[in-house]
Amino acid sequence: MTETALTHTSGSGPQPPGWRGVLADWASDQRSFKGVSWGKAMMWIFLVSDTFIFGTFLLSYMTARMSTRVPWPNASEVFALEIGGAHLPLILIAIMTFVLISSSGTMAMAVNCGYQRQRKKTAALLLLTAALGATFVGMQVFEWTKLISEGVRPWGNPWGAEQFGASFFMITGFHGTHVTFGVIFLLIVARKVWRGDYDTGRRGFFTSRKGQYESVEIMGLYWHFVDLVWVFIFAFFYLW
Repeated sequence: MTETALTHTSGSGPQPPGWRGVLADWASDQRSFKGVSWGKAMMWIFLVSDTFIFGTFLLSYMTARMSTRVPWPNASEVFALEIGGAHLPLILIAIMTFVLISSSGTMAMAVNCGYQRQRKKTAALLLLTAALGATFVGMQVFEWTKLISEGVRPWGNPWGAEQFGASFFMITGFHGTHVTFGVIFLLIVARKVWRGDYDTGRRGFFTSRKGQYESVEIMGLYWHFVDLVWVFIFAFFYLW
């Protein structure tokens, strides 16, 4: 044990035995919490709560699918497109997934450039991320329009179990709403980065102290979460 550790232990006093000691030690360890901004802490709390909501939706979907006696529609057929006379199953969903996963890469690069104070590159990457997100939402609107025109409703569909329509619109709609709000906030942050608000310390909505690009990182946490959720939706709803 190092001298620093000995000093820390002797200064804090003896710990209670067992799990009480573990909890007391964790609660007193300021390194786990000290220095974390309220913005980042609140974003993590929001993401944890949102995880429970999406998890409940997916569990409800799996319960409905396994409990119904009516055949569940085949996703490969429902979400197929006819392009040039060829029947392409899940082609639109595959493109949507590629676009959204690619946006995670551009978002990560934006965060990295932000902490390097590369203002123009950060703003450009944020705008590119927003464009990819808007493309994803646009393709989702096309998907919704196609299925609605084919008779899919929240209370039924022409291919089998009635729960399919309700599950589809609820899960993809809730996720699409998250992506839409994410695009809006990306544009707001990109504008502030482009104007140099984080360099000059200009006060305003989403503007932190001078030299702090943490808002870009907080936006990145949200965007990566949205992308991760889509991976689970893609696996459970479209591939199952």
